Amino acid sequence: MMRFTDGLRDRASAVWEKEHQHPFVVELGNGTLPLEKFQWYMKQDYVFLISFSRVIALAVAKAETLEDMGWFAKLLDETLNTEMSLHVSFCEEFGITKEELLATRPSPTTLAYTQHMLVNAHAGTIAEIAATLLPCSWGYAEIGQALEARGKPLDQPLYCRWIEMYSSPEFGELAEWLRSFMDRTMSDSSESQRERVADIFIANSKYEYLFWDAAYRMEEWPV
Repeated sequence: MMRFTDGLRDRASAVWEKEHQHPFVVELGNGTLPLEKFQWYMKQDYVFLISFSRVIALAVAKAETLEDMGWFAKLLDETLNTEMSLHVSFCEEFGITKEELLATRPSPTTLAYTQHMLVNAHAGTIAEIAATLLPCSWGYAEIGQALEARGKPLDQPLYCRWIEMYSSPEFGELAEWLRSFMDRTMSDSSESQRERVADIFIANSKYEYLFWDAAYRMEEWPV
């Protein structure tokens, strides 16, 4: 029997394939991505992860069991204390100070994506929050594993570190738990609930693609 999340992945497959084929992802994987594009991405992703962490915190609050609360708390800890520290250390190696990082303002795409997530998280059910989080957690694990399988660009140690983090068993375990949570939560759901969750998952998958694209273009506000 197909998992509910497999069905979500199938429905968003065209978007996910475009993500894997995006020049930012491809060039990150083979080591040819211009450094200034990666720097832009890291600064904007730091801003993104602050809102992403707030969404996870709302999941902790809305989860119905202590066990699920614990898992969302673990995901929150991983995001706040592992991913965020990775970003800070990367930026230090690029010559970007902590003050500059904290002063980063969201690009148009970052602002739209984070506001979309926060609206869903504040107004939605725990299943809708999971659908909000899943394209990022699962998508990064899938991309990290794919780039690891192709072979890391050993002449670009910073890119190697990024790939190692997102291809790690620990990160993959968190993404798989979120999938399992979604499968379990939606097992007795109505058709309208399933469609609502699918709509959120697909929309956030599109925002994931737009985030990669904005990074490659080093998007700025027009005025």
